[in-house]
Amino acid sequence: MKTIGLAGGTSWISSLDYYRLFNEITNQRLGGNEAAKIVLYSVNYGEIVTLTKKGDWDAIAAIMCDAAQKIERAGADCVLLGANTMHHIAERVQEAVQIPLLHIADATAIAIKKKGLKKVALLGTRYTMLFDFYKKKLEGHGIETIIPDDKGIEFVDDAIYNELGKGKFLSPTKQMFIDLINKLADEGAEGAILGCTEIPMLIKQEDTPVPVFDTTLLHATAAVDFALS
Repeated sequence: MKTIGLAGGTSWISSLDYYRLFNEITNQRLGGNEAAKIVLYSVNYGEIVTLTKKGDWDAIAAIMCDAAQKIERAGADCVLLGANTMHHIAERVQEAVQIPLLHIADATAIAIKKKGLKKVALLGTRYTMLFDFYKKKLEGHGIETIIPDDKGIEFVDDAIYNELGKGKFLSPTKQMFIDLINKLADEGAEGAILGCTEIPMLIKQEDTPVPVFDTTLLHATAAVDFALS
């Protein structure tokens, strides 16, 4: 079994889910008392959020590259960035280490293609929705993305930073997410990417008739696939 490395803490709420999923999926595959081998480095989310709002991606890259290098030195065989937004600097992190970085958008694209979908909605922080790093990754797999209007972008981004990332999962917010997914489906989305690792804690497949893609689960599954390969 290979060792999974996770650069987490962005937020610690979703890092808990990653840790649980690594171990649950490994045990489902191997049975008995088997569990995943994991190296976790958790950054200060407050520092990351401040730098993100300033647009200082060089400083963010320095923090995440340092985290990845420490993970590598600790013996991990791969590294994951435990947040969709952090994949804006994924290539820079990959350049900083020798072990492979498992990209969350690649894992998501594979799942979308298995469903035979060509056009999906992307929900996440404003950076995930408005920057090109996620869309281009999906385009490379032949998948088109659509995002909410300005009001929808503001709602999703605010919910992530002021509620979900703080462990607040409120019923009115959940209904607004469901309404937004349904609206995007009416605009042509065949499915919806839950492109922030906290959104799947609020929205489940049974909440909407269109397929939703839990990026935390897909990313964690890809890591276990790698570790057991």
